[in-house]
Amino acid sequence: MARPVDGAQPRRLALVVAVGLVVWALPQPAGIDPRAWRLLAIFVATVVGIVAKPLPMGAMTVVGIAVALLTRTLTISEALSGFGNGTVWLVVTAFFIAAGFIKTGLGARIAYGLFALFGRSTLGLGYSLVATDLVLAPLIPSNTARAGGAVFPILQSLTETLIGEDPVRGRRTSAFLTLTAYNGTVVTSAMFLTAMVANPLVVQLAAAQGIAITWTTWALAAAVPGVVSLVVVPLVIYFVCPPGAVGTPDAPAAARRALAGLGPVSRREKLMGLVAIVLLTAWILGPTIGLDTTAAALIAVAALLLTGVLSWDDICREREAWNTFIWFAALVMMATYLGQFGLMSWFTGRIGSVVAGIGWVPGFLGLCLIYFYTHYLFASNTTHVSAMYAPFLAVALALGAPPLLAALVLGFFSNLFASLTHYGTAPAPILFGGGHVTLGTWWKVGAIVSVVNITIWLGIGAAWWRLLGLW
Repeated sequence: MARPVDGAQPRRLALVVAVGLVVWALPQPAGIDPRAWRLLAIFVATVVGIVAKPLPMGAMTVVGIAVALLTRTLTISEALSGFGNGTVWLVVTAFFIAAGFIKTGLGARIAYGLFALFGRSTLGLGYSLVATDLVLAPLIPSNTARAGGAVFPILQSLTETLIGEDPVRGRRTSAFLTLTAYNGTVVTSAMFLTAMVANPLVVQLAAAQGIAITWTTWALAAAVPGVVSLVVVPLVIYFVCPPGAVGTPDAPAAARRALAGLGPVSRREKLMGLVAIVLLTAWILGPTIGLDTTAAALIAVAALLLTGVLSWDDICREREAWNTFIWFAALVMMATYLGQFGLMSWFTGRIGSVVAGIGWVPGFLGLCLIYFYTHYLFASNTTHVSAMYAPFLAVALALGAPPLLAALVLGFFSNLFASLTHYGTAPAPILFGGGHVTLGTWWKVGAIVSVVNITIWLGIGAAWWRLLGLW
């Protein structure tokens, strides 16, 4: 048997290089930092490389960092800055916490409990994961804390059980559940001011332009389109990425038998549950008690190590956690410097000149679509909001759009656009790292769901906002 060839696949690598060189060779706009244009070429080529896969994802991003250093686009401290990013470490610790749920069996116990309650249909299981996130969303100002710390461990236990029983059908069902859970998180993040860390930033940026948004105003405006999305999106995913099993009428009884077989709750399960509850409480109360979200997660991991719930070998064996650490840190770093080097400010300025002089309705719709789909260039909701929300809101106001409506819609889209990619917001690499969904399927479903959400929020949502007097 021939040994697999190491190194990059030449044809796919040639495609990546060609794309990067084309962007690099495009005429650089006047007034743009040369480093911004070079970094754009490197970023686009890296994303193409992640899709084309001439090398594994982590290796591809390391090559991107190396090119940025070789071309002196970034200094060594700038290139490695992503590895000190708090959100990146939060993603990694979420994998470790999920490992604790799986190793102790607590995750399996919770999973079998869900099966017993909702296991008669795969769609019901999907809705139960979405409902879990919805209950937590108003209280936890971090979609990573919810999807990564609460939903992901349960999801992993569910998928472990499904794949163990029937690998082929189980993987298809696991893909459906993963995509449903993630896209549910995307929608719930848009429904509450306190559901995503960048939402308060949206409120501050809007206030700077004279627009006041309260918690109640945000929740009321998002309520109807949000609930419709939570109902419709799982159904869309169900047809686009059908599960391996449609109905499981015997699952509740089997789940109850499995729960009985697990026996009484063990000491490690109790410790894991206690650490999880304390961690969720710390995430909820973080701003009040002055404890950073990532700091709380690292303390929780330390507690799991000290109590023996996890060993250091368990941490070292979490291959996907460390792989995600590499590629997610690199993408966050590149996206951050694209904003800092002024490329996004130039881009929004160009948009303003294009839409000037047209009616506010078509102009605002076009503005929203551009704002939404430029998220392909971002690896963080917060980064996107920081770079583009204020300029886009200013352009919307210049078009004559109703101020509160414009501020809220751009705020909602600052969450909904995360459906597009597997790196668009922190929970994305956590759930994608579970390995149940292929990259092509994730992007295909993301594109379809983006159209569904836009249609719901600008269709049904617009009618609801009319009733509320927002326009």
